[in-house]
Amino acid sequence: MVSETEKAGEKVSALVQRFGSTIAPTIVKLIESYYSRIKSFEEMPIKIMNFCGTHEWTTVRYGIRALVPDGIDLVAGPGCPVCVTPGKIIEQIVRLSLEGVRVYTFGDAFRVPSTSLKSPRNLAEAKAIGADVRIVYSFYDAVRDSKNDGRESIFLGIGFETTAPSYAIPIFEGKVPKNLKLLSVLRLTPPIMRYTIKLYRERGLLPIRGVIAPGHVSVVTGASVWEFLPREFGIATVVSGFEGIDVLISIAEILRMILERKPGLYVEYRRAVKWDGNPTAKNYVNSVFEEVDAAWRGIGYVPRSGLMLRDRYRELDAYYQYGLRPPGPEDYVLTSAGRTLEAELPPSCRCSEVVLGIAKPSQCPMFMKGCRPERPYGPCMVSQEGACYIWAKYGGADLLGSIKKIKQGGNSLYL
Repeated sequence: MVSETEKAGEKVSALVQRFGSTIAPTIVKLIESYYSRIKSFEEMPIKIMNFCGTHEWTTVRYGIRALVPDGIDLVAGPGCPVCVTPGKIIEQIVRLSLEGVRVYTFGDAFRVPSTSLKSPRNLAEAKAIGADVRIVYSFYDAVRDSKNDGRESIFLGIGFETTAPSYAIPIFEGKVPKNLKLLSVLRLTPPIMRYTIKLYRERGLLPIRGVIAPGHVSVVTGASVWEFLPREFGIATVVSGFEGIDVLISIAEILRMILERKPGLYVEYRRAVKWDGNPTAKNYVNSVFEEVDAAWRGIGYVPRSGLMLRDRYRELDAYYQYGLRPPGPEDYVLTSAGRTLEAELPPSCRCSEVVLGIAKPSQCPMFMKGCRPERPYGPCMVSQEGACYIWAKYGGADLLGSIKKIKQGGNSLYL
């Protein structure tokens, strides 16, 4: 049965398709109306988490925080794979690169710093002193290039469920040469979301009332993987697209569910996301990888949140072939919901709190001082999906304040 919330969402989506971005002021007024009614029975701010780094990009780039009432607190989430890649993994692959192993990597992982404060801290610095590090657009590029000379090579496999099929398919089909090994740092998103919710509750933080779930991930996994949020935790959840309008609609739908006191799961990104996702892609991933407990930088050791190659693909597994050890539970102090060793992040870096939505980038003492896009100190300043990089690039707190002044002055400013 279709709920009233879903019917309303369908109407808004239809209006967007008909009128495009000119519908933005209507959605903003809807958000304001919902929130004013919620305030009649709730005094605390409404915290909504953008899980995906691209949603945070949209939120900051288009000044969405300035368009919604002050009592709605939009926070970033752990949806940046580069930000959460353990520093010890970077240390290991930097060492191998200096020992003569060619390393392939995506551009946003090229500068992610290790836990060491000594140079070379990342693959960029290793390349500068002679290591063979090559930036590629895809795993397929590395497969083709590594076949040319048969040189010993490793691919740094960072990503979420979205990129997992791009590794699984060529491996399953036997297209990967034996001289190319995969160092899997693949992570799964629903387990870290569950972990984050529990962490908030254990620490007594302002609860997360709504989640804007990642659209790209859900294209592969399906929207159904987010059902646990409303069912187990009573959190209103929307699987969202990435346009400014998508995010505004998602905020409105979350507020509607809170107002009706009927938390549920709504798929706003229906133009790409199906309930069960992409079965073919999931079958490839399940055939090649197995779920394992995994480390998330600055966060903790999270059950069943990583993907490692199955034993039958050991000849392609960099961990096995080079005797590497992924960070284990002994590398984390698992008190409360998981306080990590300080060594995972450099001194004064607050990336662990930023990726969990506990702190804003501008609240970090290193932000735009010792940590800038051109010379990142912490991992959240490296990737275009990192909250600190996004705030540094598009204005963050300064832009938010400027837009609010314009808005308070009586001028209209919408997407």
